[in-house]
Amino acid sequence: QVQLVESGGGLVQAGGSLRLSCAASGRSSYAMGWFRQAPGKERDFVAAVSWSGGRTYYADSVKGRFTISRDNAKNTMYLQMNSLKPEDTAVYYCALILWGDFTPVYWGQGTQVTVSS
Repeated sequence: QVQLVESGGGLVQAGGSLRLSCAASGRSSYAMGWFRQAPGKERDFVAAVSWSGGRTYYADSVKGRFTISRDNAKNTMYLQMNSLKPEDTAVYYCALILWGDFTPVYWGQGTQVTVSS
């Protein structure tokens, strides 16, 4: 049974930083990714990291501001978010994904990130 638990969300002012974590248990030999869903909008891809951590991919909207990484010894993935903007406000979900098209296979429960202007 796979379980993904996100943490690190919260309220931050525009221009600030947050680091999200996603702790995985069970079968986790997958690529992993972050997605986000703002109120009234669809869930969108944010970033992905390969199983080894050697390859990463970002949505254009976060490129240069967010950094995805993972520590397989700790079964944990991270998302360092800098220069946050109000439009980054959303529930952030981690997922185990298929590398290539980034199709989610398992989801976490989500963590709220709110950026005030």
